[in-house]
Amino acid sequence: MIVFRYIFWTFYRIWFYVMVALPIIILFPLLILSILKESWYPYFFKLARIWARFILIGMGLPTKTEYQQKPEANKSYMFIANHTSMIDIMLMLVTVKNPFVFVGKAELSKIPLFGFFYKRTCILVDRSSAKSRQAVFLRAQRRLKQGLSICIFPEGLVPEEHVLLDQFKDGAFRLAINHKTPIVPITFADNKKRFSYTFFSGGPGILRAKMHQFIPTEGLTTDDTKVLNQQSRQVILQQLQLFSIQ
Repeated sequence: MIVFRYIFWTFYRIWFYVMVALPIIILFPLLILSILKESWYPYFFKLARIWARFILIGMGLPTKTEYQQKPEANKSYMFIANHTSMIDIMLMLVTVKNPFVFVGKAELSKIPLFGFFYKRTCILVDRSSAKSRQAVFLRAQRRLKQGLSICIFPEGLVPEEHVLLDQFKDGAFRLAINHKTPIVPITFADNKKRFSYTFFSGGPGILRAKMHQFIPTEGLTTDDTKVLNQQSRQVILQQLQLFSIQ
C-alpha cells in the first residue's frame, strides 16, 4: 500500500508543474501584452487569478474562504499571510480580488516559464543583501503610490515543518505605517497539509482561508513597528490554533 502512496505523491508533484505551465502556455500572448506597460498590471493580475484558480482546481484543491472584512475597490492594502507552501501564491491570488504585487524570493525567478513573468511583475528580494532589501522598499513604495496593494509573507522563508508560525520580519509593517496602509491579515489553514515542501506528502482536499479584520495604521509611527508586527502575528497565530482543533 505504501508503494502506491509514493507513486501517487510522485505523480501529484509532477502534475503540479504541468498545471503551473499549461495555463501560462495557453495565455502566453495575453500575458506578454499585459506586462508591456507597468500601468497595465491590473490586466496581468486578472490573468494571474485565472492561472491560480486553474491550478487549484486541477490539483483537486477547492477553496473555502471566510471574510471578516472585505477590501474596498481602488484602495491600497498590505496583505500578509502565514507561509507554508508553494501554493500560498495561488491561494492568495484566489482569495484577494484587489490588484496587488507580491514581494517574493529572488530564487523563484529561476523556475522555467513561471520565472519569466515572476521577475517582471513581482518585487524580488535577496534577503542576504541589505542593498536588495532597500531596493525592495523603494519599489514597494512606488507601487503603493500607483494605487496598487502589496502582498508579503512576513515570515520571510517557509519555516520548518514543525513550526506553526515563525517570527515576522518588520518590513511589511514599516512600509504600511509609512503609507498609512491598512494591514490585512490572512490565515491559510491547510496549505502545508495539502502541498508542503516535503516531496512525499500531500493530496487533494479543501484549502481553508480566513481574511481577518483589517488593522489600521493611521496615527502610527515607525516606533510602533514592533507592536504592529506582534499584533498582526497574534491574529494569524490564534486562528491557526483554532483551525488545528476544528
